[in-house]
Amino acid sequence: MAESTKKLTWDLMILQEMAAQMGDYLNSEALFWPLGHREMPMLTLGGFWLRQHRLNSLQTLLTKDQQTELSEATDLYETAVADWVVRVEQRANTELETRIRQWHEYLRDVRAGNSADIAAYPTQVENRAIMAALVNALQERPYLLDDALAAKISLQDKGLRARWQSGPFVWPEEWQPAYPEPEFWWLYGRPK
Repeated sequence: MAESTKKLTWDLMILQEMAAQMGDYLNSEALFWPLGHREMPMLTLGGFWLRQHRLNSLQTLLTKDQQTELSEATDLYETAVADWVVRVEQRANTELETRIRQWHEYLRDVRAGNSADIAAYPTQVENRAIMAALVNALQERPYLLDDALAAKISLQDKGLRARWQSGPFVWPEEWQPAYPEPEFWWLYGRPK
């Protein structure tokens, strides 16, 4: 429990930094924006939405102060994106296309039978979770998901299911409520 709480605290710190820099990010042409902290991931819409989903779903694991910080970060994000609807939609679809390509390359390496790639699944599957966050956000108004990208994800999922071994949740157990198995089946097991 302590380790997953520490990870959620880290997620919140990242989300706050992403929200603070969202306006500059959207005003740039960069798809991956450095947050200026070596240990933090690059800012992307998908990375923000992934953490926002997880933190919102697991608010009961946060302190009252952290819940307030989450709300403030969300407000800051919403202010930053308010005037950038078209830019957000375009950037999110571009990121989704990039992540689909990265996920395809990882799955290709897994199919080649490299045990190191299979062992790295719990880390690599974050890319698939970001894809899910992007799809979910792009299916909400005022955004529009590129149907061709959704079809590519379905095709990748079909290929992964053909080589799938069901098993335990690959991320911290306390995070399971944020990722129910029917929707996030690819977090419950590994490729074989």
